[in-house]
Amino acid sequence: MLIAILSDSHDQILHLQRAVQHANKQGAEILIHCGDLISPFMLPYLGKFKGQIHLIYGNNVGDQHLISSRCEKEMDNIRHHGIFGAISVKELQIAFHHYPELAYGVAETGKYDIVCCGHNHICDVKEINNCLLLNPGDLLGKENPPGFLLFDTNTWAVHHVTVGDPMNFETIFCPTSKTIR
Repeated sequence: MLIAILSDSHDQILHLQRAVQHANKQGAEILIHCGDLISPFMLPYLGKFKGQIHLIYGNNVGDQHLISSRCEKEMDNIRHHGIFGAISVKELQIAFHHYPELAYGVAETGKYDIVCCGHNHICDVKEINNCLLLNPGDLLGKENPPGFLLFDTNTWAVHHVTVGDPMNFETIFCPTSKTIR
């Protein structure tokens, strides 16, 4: 199963549209947005993802009331988790928080197989205490090309997708042996 991991879209409609389209095209079944979606007007673009969506706040939360109420009442495929989310997928325990420093702490607990974060706009993959920590970078595209991650639950391969012109797809982590759970 493929899981799309996005963060820090900062109201960039085109970049979010491209990420969602690419995730759909690749057959991703779950999308995790690690915060800083910002405005409620972004929800319909995020909602075009064909599978389940899990969304948390970042430090730029926009209109919290509208975002949470629209997710609850209007967006059937978006589950809003507040500031921290955790889900089970194919026997994997996955958590997500906006801030990398807090995500590191969550990874160190050993309770989760995967922990996702955002905030610093830097794409990064780390192994911490038998847990894979994934930061997709950002969809804003201010300092670096906008991008996101695709995580394959079968192979544990992590692919970085750049959504600018041109689109780019590269594998940035692929364990040669299952050193992680």
